[in-house]
Amino acid sequence: MTTPRSPRRASRAAKPGSVQAWIELRTDDPEAVSALAVAHARLGGGQTLLGLRRLRLFELSGPLPGTAEIEDLLHRSTWFYNPHKERCQVRASTREASPATAGEQAVLVVERGAERSTPAERWWLHETGQAVEVRVGLAWLLRFEPGEGAAARAQELAVVRDRGHGLLCNPNAQDHAVAPAARVPLPWIGSGAGHAGAGAKEETT
Repeated sequence: MTTPRSPRRASRAAKPGSVQAWIELRTDDPEAVSALAVAHARLGGGQTLLGLRRLRLFELSGPLPGTAEIEDLLHRSTWFYNPHKERCQVRASTREASPATAGEQAVLVVERGAERSTPAERWWLHETGQAVEVRVGLAWLLRFEPGEGAAARAQELAVVRDRGHGLLCNPNAQDHAVAPAARVPLPWIGSGAGHAGAGAKEETT
């Protein structure tokens, strides 16, 4: 008879805080490629869009161990990402860079009322003995031609208003926020700043 495996315990250095885990495919993302083609072909605001990337964004809040231990836990769990197909970048403070590169605009999209990942929370509790909140959303990274008012363009493309306007967020079921690459908040999901569907504003801090 197999003895049930007891939960692993997080290090004693666990401290309250928040981290982001940015998950991106190692190969070309078909959804991002398709969305970029739609923007070029159908949307007036998409003509100056040079690049579009899509990442899954997890935010963990609560008593957390050090970055290396967090990376190891994420690597071992299928609730977060598949290391054979995806890469993961952990960001533990606003001083650390996000995967967005200089000049890119980040558009966060979350399913309204479905931000929490309870299966991931249960797995984390079992593995570490610590209860954390895990929130999940999609982060689209937009790169525009220089001098094209990137922030305004990203806001214009973010929310779907009709067949000819908007691309990434359905305001009837989703919320969104926009932030430049150098100022992505942490935490961001559910922070309340610029996070109200079609009325969302650009992050400025």
